[in-house]
This record gives sequence, C-alpha cells and structure tokens, in this order.
Amino acid sequence: MGIYLFNEGVGQKKNILGGKGFNLVEMKKLGLPIPNGLIISTKVCTNFFSAKENLNEETILEIKNKISQLEKTTGKTFGGKNPLLVSVRSGAPVSMPGMMDTILNLGINDEVLENFIKITKDENFSYDIYLKFITMFSEIVFGIERKDFEKIEKIEKENKNFSKKILLEKFKNFFYEKTQTHFPTNPYEQLFLAIKSIFKSWNNERAKYYRKLNNISEEMGTAVVVQEMVFGNLNEFSGTGVAFSRNPSNGENEIFGEFLLKAQGEDIVAGIRTPLPISQLKDKLPKIYEEFLKISTLLEKHYKNMQDIEFTIENNKLFILQTRNGKRTPFANVKIIADMVEEKILSKEEGISLINIEEIPQILCGSFLPEELKNKVEITKGLPASMGVACGKAIFSSEKISPNENCILVREETSPEDIKGMATTKGIVTIRGGATSHGAVVARGMGKPCITGCENIKLFEENGYMEIGDLKIKEGDIISIDGQSGKIYSGEMRISKNEVNKDLEKILSWCKEIKNLKVKMNADTPEDILNGIKFGAEGVGLCRTEHMFFQEDKIWAIRKLILSSKNSEKSSETFKEILEFQRKDFVEIFKNLNGLPITVRLLDPPLHEFLPKTEGDIEKLATLLDIEVEEIKNKIAELEEVNPMLGHRGCRLGITSPEIYKIQVQSLLEAGLICEEEGIKVNLEIMLPLIFSTEEFKFIKQYILQISNEIFEKAKRRFDFKIGTMLELPRACLIADELADECDFFSFGTNDLTQTTLGLSRDDSTKFISPYREKNILSKDPFQTLDTNGVGKLISLASNNIKLKDKSLSVGVCGEHGGDPLSLEFFKNINLDYVSCSPFRIPTAIIKLAQLNI
Repeated sequence: MGIYLFNEGVGQKKNILGGKGFNLVEMKKLGLPIPNGLIISTKVCTNFFSAKENLNEETILEIKNKISQLEKTTGKTFGGKNPLLVSVRSGAPVSMPGMMDTILNLGINDEVLENFIKITKDENFSYDIYLKFITMFSEIVFGIERKDFEKIEKIEKENKNFSKKILLEKFKNFFYEKTQTHFPTNPYEQLFLAIKSIFKSWNNERAKYYRKLNNISEEMGTAVVVQEMVFGNLNEFSGTGVAFSRNPSNGENEIFGEFLLKAQGEDIVAGIRTPLPISQLKDKLPKIYEEFLKISTLLEKHYKNMQDIEFTIENNKLFILQTRNGKRTPFANVKIIADMVEEKILSKEEGISLINIEEIPQILCGSFLPEELKNKVEITKGLPASMGVACGKAIFSSEKISPNENCILVREETSPEDIKGMATTKGIVTIRGGATSHGAVVARGMGKPCITGCENIKLFEENGYMEIGDLKIKEGDIISIDGQSGKIYSGEMRISKNEVNKDLEKILSWCKEIKNLKVKMNADTPEDILNGIKFGAEGVGLCRTEHMFFQEDKIWAIRKLILSSKNSEKSSETFKEILEFQRKDFVEIFKNLNGLPITVRLLDPPLHEFLPKTEGDIEKLATLLDIEVEEIKNKIAELEEVNPMLGHRGCRLGITSPEIYKIQVQSLLEAGLICEEEGIKVNLEIMLPLIFSTEEFKFIKQYILQISNEIFEKAKRRFDFKIGTMLELPRACLIADELADECDFFSFGTNDLTQTTLGLSRDDSTKFISPYREKNILSKDPFQTLDTNGVGKLISLASNNIKLKDKSLSVGVCGEHGGDPLSLEFFKNINLDYVSCSPFRIPTAIIKLAQLNI
C-alpha cells in the first residue's frame, strides 16, 4: 500500500518516501543512531485526496500493523505501561522548511502520563510532555492557536497554588469550549487525526504560496514520518539542536548551529527560546560533540552536499532525527561548492550542477559603502543569520509589506504565516530566535538578508513603534540592516555592488572549460566593459553607440547635429565634436578589451528620442544653434512619427542621413588605428540594425567601405574589420541565406524580433502580459523568455540557412534573452556561436551553459 518501516524503504525513491523519509532510510542503512519509525508514502497522500480526504480501511490496518512491528523493535507499547510516544511530521519530496506541520509526543493520555511519571520519576517533565502535545495537537489538528494556551498558562502561573496538574485540566476544558468535544485520549485516534491533518497541510495557504514561489509541483503530495520520540527535555544531560556541516551564511568549513539543553526541537525552530551556539556543546557534553562532528562529516561526504542536521540528546545519548541538503545564502553556496571540489568531495561537473543559477545575481547584492559606515552609528546588533544588506521602512506586520516599496520586516519571530511578507520584503529582523529559526532558514532560501536574536528591541506592534534603549523608531521609519555583521542602522545607507569573488571566479573558469557557447556582453561604455570582463565576458556582442550620446555632456552635440542645417558651419562644428568624443570613447573601449572581439551597432533609435522635451531645454538648444525657438519646435514636430519603433530608425537613418553613420564609422576606424599603433589588437565588427533587404545592406556596406578606404589611405595603414547585421525583423530572418552572400556575421536582436513577430510593443505590452499569464494564454513573458514556437522557429530557420551557405559565418544572439536561463537551452540546441547579455547576467549565462553541457 505504500507504508514502510525505515529498514523496508531501501530502494524506494524520494518522490515516494519524501525527502525526510528518504534520508532516514539512508541514515538507517549507514548505521547511524536514529530513532525507529515508519513512513506513510506520498502515494497514500494522493489516495487520501482522491478519497475526499479519507484514509481507507486497508491503509488503517497497515499502519496499525507497522506500529505493532515498531513496538517489538523498541520494546515499548503504544498507549501501554512502557509507553511508545511518537512524532508525526510532514516530509515532502522537496524541502519546504516551516511550510507544513509537526506534532510531538503523540500517544500520551492520562493513563500514559501516570506510567511516564513512574518510569521517569519526574512529574514535572511528564506533565510538560502532555501539555506540549495538547498545545501542538490542538493547533495543527483543530486550528486552536498556540498563543491561546500560552495566555491560559500565563494567567495560571500568577496563581499561588499553580500546579501543572490543574493547568492540564484547564487546557482540556479550553479544548472542550473551542470544539465541544473532549480531547482525544485513544492513541490510534490521535495518530489518524494527526496523519490526516499533515496530509491536509499540503494544501494550506502558506504551503501553496511557497510552492508557487519556488516552482514546486502541486501534484507530488507529502509523505508522513511517524517516529519514536526521544526526549531532549528529559534532564540536564539531554537537549536538542539544529546544525549545519558548514556555515550557511558565509560558507566557511566549520560546524554551524545551535542547541538547547533540556528542550525539544520545536523550541529552537519556532524561535521560542534563544539557543546557544553549537561550539558550547563541546564544553557541556564533549563526547556528544565529537560524535556529532564525525557524523556530520560522514553525512556530508555521503550526500556530497552541505547538510542541515536535526539532533536530540536523551540522557547523554545522541540521536539524529533528520538530515537534508542545507539551505544557504547564494554567497555561501558558491564558496561551499568551490571548496568541496578542491577537497575532492565533488567533481567539477558535480559542483557546477549544484549551483542554483537564479541565485547568482544575488551574490552581487552588495555591501554598504565604507564612507556610509563611518558616518552611521549602529543602533543595535543581533545574530547574522543571512548575508546581504538592505534598506527600507521598518514594518511590523507581513500584511503591511508593500511590493512597491522597500520594506524591512521586523517581528518578534516569524512564522510560516509570514511567507508572503517575507517574499516581498527586502530584509528580515527578528527579536527572538537564532540562526536556524524559521526566519533565518527562509531568508537564506530566498537570498535575503536576515538578523535574528535582537533581544534588546522592544516591539509595540499595536502602537506602531519599537524601542531600542532610549531610541524610539516608528513604523515606516527607514532602517538599514547588514546580514553579515548582524548590525542595524537608523536611516538609509548607500550600497555598493560586490565584486565577483575568488570562489565564483574559480567556478566560472571551470564552466568555461565545459561550455561550448561563447558568452559576450552587451556593453556601451568603457566602464560597462570593465564590469563585463570582470564577470567573465568573452568580448562585446552588442555595443549600442546611441548610449554614448545619452550622457548629459554629450546629448547636446547629437541634438545640434539632428536639428542644424546640413552643410552649415554649425553642422561642421558639431560633426567634429561628436567625432572627437566618440573616437576617444572607442579608444578607451578597445584598450579595455585588449584584443577581445567587439560588435558595434551603428545608430538605431528614432531621432526624436534625442530631442529636448522641456521648454528650458528647447530654449537652450535654440541658443546653441543661434536660431529661433519656434524654428526648433517646427523641426521637432517634423521628426514626430505615428509609430516610431517601425519608423525612421536603424539602417534607414544611415540611408537618409548618412552623415550620422559617417561620424560613427570614422570614429571607430580612427580609434582602431590609434590602438593598433600602440600595439593593441582591435577585433572589430560593425553591425547594421533593422535591415529587411539585401539592397539596404549592400548600399550601406559600400558606403562604409568607401569611408574606410579614405581613412586607411590617408593613414597609410589599415586593419581588418567585419560588416554584418542584426536580424530583428521576420523578413530578414526569411532572407538570411541571401544576406549571407554579403554579411560577415549575424546576430539576432531578439527584443525587436519578438516585438515585430508577435506584434507586441515591448513598451506597452506590460498592460496585458500579466492578465494573459493569469489566464494561461501565455506561460511566460515573451520579452523575458524566448517564444520558441514562433520567434524561435524564425531564429532556427535563419541560422540553419546561414550555416548551409557558409559554416564559417558567426551567428549569435544579442537581445536580453541571451542571459535568460530558460532561453539559453534553446540557443544551445540550435548550435549558435555565442550569446550576449548585460554584464550582471554573464555569470548566470556561463554557468547555465556549462550545466546544459553536463
């Protein structure tokens, strides 16, 4: 039926046993000290939902049979004199920390309580077990909030005649008031109610939201693990803890975690008590500490991954309750993988495969500028739980977090109900809890900075403020947090982008050995190019010359050129001005590239984009050109177009206003000659935009060759360069084989090609892309992920026809799709030569292409 004791689960897959159950079976096989138990598989969960949330008789009988076998193994009886108590935990095939439910101490009732007292000779401990079970069971199975029981306990403790026996009766009476039924006493009734509840938790709101956020399938369901209880709250030689085999915040090769003596696991995970660092276990229980270190190393080598391990110590005996691949910050993940490859735990290929490419941009999340740190005084400090920095409004409730504002969520402790706010906030601060509490684990998984254990913060949520000593911070005030140091500052701080660190550099170098598609950058300035090279770019796939004009000191030159009369004195002066600054920029670009290839696209956007829009700028331009304001306005009106994206732009500018292309070609070639003379190799490609006919291309190509011959003859020196085109119109793709007779190279401009193929304006389509996705008309935004069925077919057709004509012709992609992981698989499969994307997406593209090759 799909119910297994741990020793029976060998050979079953994780999608059947769930992640928790699968790992328990593995650890049992390794001979590790784990409490015995059984796994109710995901198949049973699927059948449960098919049967309208009912367990069939066959399943019930099989569970009872497995419990009977567990009784024989443990020498204990479920509900008997030597009581077997169990934990009941969810265990989905994919880790979903804090999203589903756990119940401890199940199987206790009044009779079992008396037996427990006789065995343990500890009435206080025995009552604690019972009270905790009622609290957890009531909350998870019947929806009675834990804080309601906590209020009852607080009131009772103020009574001079307080006793846990009376408190137990109060809890039962409160349960009856809420449910109009008596608290279940039969252990099997408790067990089946718990199992049903765990199955139902698969569909609770927070679990569904988490799955959607992390692209986890709704169909897999969850397994349930029923496991013999071991008691970390038995005595001073008992405890519980959560530890990682390496530091999940910075990736250092050191045990990192926390423990509490005389406590149960939920006390740590829920952040109810602030725990001690795992290093202190060495002083308190040294033999346990050494045993745990050995097990941690063994598990890490077995799973070939950093492990997140839950453990309990019962009367000086260590038990491992769970292990799983540990969630860690993107920064830590890169270091852990790089170190494990060098330690020979992983091969290069295995290490690269473990990288979550969606996390790579988060490594570049930055740090506070040094000058900001000099001028700011920290207002408090907590435990550094997840790396990164963030600034935003201090908000005390997840419901108030706005996706349109930078917010920092500040809570006593986070709970699974906070998942939506945590997904939207820029960072998280909790007053209680440690580095393995819910807030810390979820923040690391999301790549957000988090600080926990800020115990000197006093939060007055209902009154809308918090106090740190004498400082009062109102909800909505700006704070800044540093998840690496644990420091919190008042006010906003400027953030600098991080460098590509040595660990990421190593991984990128391994990826370059494995991938077979080059990754170039879209870069328009000397600074962009230095960034791209730092990130691993193998050249420039797209340099948009118009971006050089948009700087404040240069925009006026192009405006003067567009609006001055051709062949006028002003036009000639402006020509020289533009020639001079473009030549200077290109010299610097060529020097920064030092021989790496660059594809420079000649001017593409419609001219109206450069023109002044405010009255003040129009007046300034009139003064510069020494003409009337009205004349400027008339010329601006002449350049207006009904549909400028399909109008007077791209190569059409080069045909109707050749002086603009002449300036650009001259500045490029003269800059190249200067660099070549200094011994710097220039590897130049000149790209013509928006071509739709071979005649267009030939016309401009001849013009460029004429200019180059004049420049080279005058200089009495020359260097080789190529002339090619950007395929961004459907017709250009369809006649690519014709163009191949004239072009030296090709690059697909997928932004415009998507726009012209789908008939969607990339600037206006945002109004309906979201509704289309909600209605499942579109699965992805086609401007972010390539439309392989439409645009992709044009690219594939054109690429094949070009290669059939001449295999040596280079064919690449220079739209932003070149950095999209989902699109990269398509580009690799059709055997393009390179992709080009913005500098910050280069590491993602390099790693993804290596993963695809693996």
